[in-house]
Amino acid sequence: MIADARRFATIATPMTPSALPRTLADWLAHCERLHPATIELGLDRVRTVADRLGLRFECPVITVAGTNGKGSTCALIESIARQAGWKTGVYGSPHLVHFEERCRIDGAAVAAADLLPHFEAVEHARCAFEPDVSLTYFEFTTLAILRLMSTSGLDVAILEVGLGGRLDAVNIIDADCAVITSIDLDHTELLGDTREAIGFEKAGVLRAGKPAIVGDPVPPQSVIDQATAIGADLWRFGVDFNFSGDRQQWGWAGRGRRYAGLAYPALRGANQLVNAAGALAALTALRERLPVTAQAVRSGLAMVELPGRFQIVPGQPTLVLDVAHNPHSVAALAANLDAMGYYPRTHAVFGAMADKDLGPMLGKMLPLVDRWLFTDLPTLRAASAEALLARWRELPTPPVPARASTHADPLAALQAALEGADPTDRIVVFGSFYTVGGVLKNGVPRLHAQHLAGSAG
Repeated sequence: MIADARRFATIATPMTPSALPRTLADWLAHCERLHPATIELGLDRVRTVADRLGLRFECPVITVAGTNGKGSTCALIESIARQAGWKTGVYGSPHLVHFEERCRIDGAAVAAADLLPHFEAVEHARCAFEPDVSLTYFEFTTLAILRLMSTSGLDVAILEVGLGGRLDAVNIIDADCAVITSIDLDHTELLGDTREAIGFEKAGVLRAGKPAIVGDPVPPQSVIDQATAIGADLWRFGVDFNFSGDRQQWGWAGRGRRYAGLAYPALRGANQLVNAAGALAALTALRERLPVTAQAVRSGLAMVELPGRFQIVPGQPTLVLDVAHNPHSVAALAANLDAMGYYPRTHAVFGAMADKDLGPMLGKMLPLVDRWLFTDLPTLRAASAEALLARWRELPTPPVPARASTHADPLAALQAALEGADPTDRIVVFGSFYTVGGVLKNGVPRLHAQHLAGSAG
């Protein structure tokens, strides 16, 4: 369980109207200076500002919490709802390349200019009353995006919870349906070092009398206990809904509804069926307020997009992008890579935060990787490329010894991988959002092995 959050005095003074930031970049820089901590869990400060803003949603709200699969579940719900004709809004974090990715209205990232009045409104609410309120970057930007969404005439709001649940800023909004995806060990210094402790924190998003979709096939008992204690309408995977399938198609069955002969989701990976099952359960639970047709389900599954989730980019060599950044998600990545078939060699570009459980993450990939390219990342939280290399050297030597090198940034690592790869090889970029975002900042790379291009003449 999370200890009581530390209290800080306000360190910023109110800004005069003429001194307010003019651009999104300036606002984000302002947000970074407001609070001495990157993370301060707790709802009192953010709820105070939300109340001053009069923040509320008139449409159904779906909250999605969990360790892995949150972004994919949000995207699946969004895609199906849009195919049913509903206007959707999605909030998620972090972003890969541009901050505006954190908010999608009707499937498109919000424009920077559209965010500016909402940042100004949060600043006014934060400072125009006594006492001033100190907000973290995450809290301030979350409030701005929630305010934008609440004024956008949405039919449904889909909110991805940050690293926790109970004390996460998103939890100031009472959801009409809460989804809890897979739960595993991550952010243990804040959430606890057992699945039961982490499950308790995630279950803080559940609400009395409202659907509680638990997609983890083996959920912590703490989640079930909390749902029971508050009287939530519990939907358990394997009990209240389930899926089955073969190599060609799959089906879903839940309370009072069944879908058969579904094509597999456009998001790749076996783990996406678990996410899709939870998404369908949420939409089924809200079918009185947000009805969707079977055709919307089929089209939504086929058309869903979300960069960086086992994203396979065709080329020579093949490029795989995945934001797997903890042991559980890396294990899923390894299984998905193994299912891709034979590649002569696999080159892995890897960068991660220093607080991650790096040994198991590297260990799960050892049997698959022939060449490691460790990269620095542009944040103080990241492990350096040299630190990653040192951690890798501490692991048992795989059956086929691999090579390793260090690089200044993800693009440099990707270029080095390409220079050493054959056209039939595979390059995997994984780890932090900064790692995948670093290779996407100029657009999706289309790889062409240099010696292949040279042989064309």
